[in-house]
Amino acid sequence: MNTTRLTYKRRSHKTLWFGLLGTILVIVGSILFGYAQTQKKEAEKMNPTKEVPADAELRKQLTKDQYHVIRECGTETPFHNAYWDNHRSGIYVDIITGEPLFSSLDKFDSGTGWPSFTKPISADKVTEKKDSSYGMERTEVRSKTSESHLGHVFDDGPAPTGQRFCVNSTALRFIPVDKLKEEGYGQYLSLFQQQGGEAKPQS
Repeated sequence: MNTTRLTYKRRSHKTLWFGLLGTILVIVGSILFGYAQTQKKEAEKMNPTKEVPADAELRKQLTKDQYHVIRECGTETPFHNAYWDNHRSGIYVDIITGEPLFSSLDKFDSGTGWPSFTKPISADKVTEKKDSSYGMERTEVRSKTSESHLGHVFDDGPAPTGQRFCVNSTALRFIPVDKLKEEGYGQYLSLFQQQGGEAKPQS
């Protein structure tokens, strides 16, 4: 009877250890899978290389005002748009691709009623095009990847560039500093850490 009892205990311990090991593997696997899914979602949020939707699809995805500005070179109403008076720290990205376009560190109050910036977040993110519409000679600004109409650039801005990128809020999506990492823009946190996390005062 003693022998039988000892054999039973040994088998019971082995079963317990195998069960415990299996549980640990399942937990670790779940954690790794969850992390991989999170990384995948973040990559999808900010993926400027993804294909720009066809016009028919954009009409479904965008509001009537967004489509009018982005694809028909429209202009939203000054002082009645999302970001003209936004003083929060963060970045402004393309409404279609999520490509970073402007930073609050370069935003200033131009008094025009539209969000204005002294420069794009990176020169290669936007393109400029001659615009002779409405009997005026202006320089249009477009998002490089989606080719969305953003607004215009003028040579009456403050230092250090002397430029004013006058942009339609409708073409942008704002991402605050505390959401940058979550949204997949963690690499831009360093911009604000260098400035103490605060946006440049708007005057």
